[in-house]
Amino acid sequence: MKRLPRWLMAATLVFSVVALLSPAPLAANVKIGKAEHYNPQTDPVDFVDSNGDPLPITNQYLPLVPGTKFFYTSETQDGIETDEVFVTHETKVIQGVTCVVVLDTVKLEGVLTELTLDWYAQDAAGNVWYFGEDSTQYENGVPAGTEGSWEAGVDGALPGIVMPADPRPGDSYRQEYYEGEAEDMASVMRLNAKASVPYGAFDGCLETKEWSPLEPGTVENKVYAAGAGLVLVVEHHGKAVRQELVDITTGQVRRTAWGGV
Repeated sequence: MKRLPRWLMAATLVFSVVALLSPAPLAANVKIGKAEHYNPQTDPVDFVDSNGDPLPITNQYLPLVPGTKFFYTSETQDGIETDEVFVTHETKVIQGVTCVVVLDTVKLEGVLTELTLDWYAQDAAGNVWYFGEDSTQYENGVPAGTEGSWEAGVDGALPGIVMPADPRPGDSYRQEYYEGEAEDMASVMRLNAKASVPYGAFDGCLETKEWSPLEPGTVENKVYAAGAGLVLVVEHHGKAVRQELVDITTGQVRRTAWGGV
């Protein structure tokens, strides 16, 4: 498995020990069932520490540390697509929960095609919740739509879990719900997946399958490495498209395979 920086390895080890001592099964109220029965309950108290401060997002499979950038590339039929995911220092309060704002910038052959602000928060059990997104699609540099945008608590939209604290094969859950706009679902496939991407080679990874009834025929398999987060996405819709992790940076410091600078 790819070696990680010492501080990241230590943090992952501590988290793993805590997880073993206190397993956190997936909350029943986010499991997949009939849409009309979906009503997840989120108490703002569950998202703060003993001092009332928002909990950091430290989930081993989806660590979102402010200042971190993740860089991905994929080769599509229209050309090379790049995706830069930046964990900002900004926050947004949604339904009483302070969420981390993540900026996702997608370009095709260097031309902006989509700009999205995603809102995430972690509860005390270690589950990472998704509270919505503000997404804008671009054509020729001009805003062309806001498809997929939603905010929990607005117009009936509901949050979901984007990464369980203790994912287990067979778990299935809703990641979001805004009827007709955002209805992504996921299931845990295995915990021993492997992935080889430009950033490095990983094993012992979490693999999930994601789909939406709004996009029939499209399935995404995602691979997450402990301590690093999302490293590979394989989208199946006719021809498979691979989105691969190329680099991770923190400020001006690059996290390398050997933990150096």
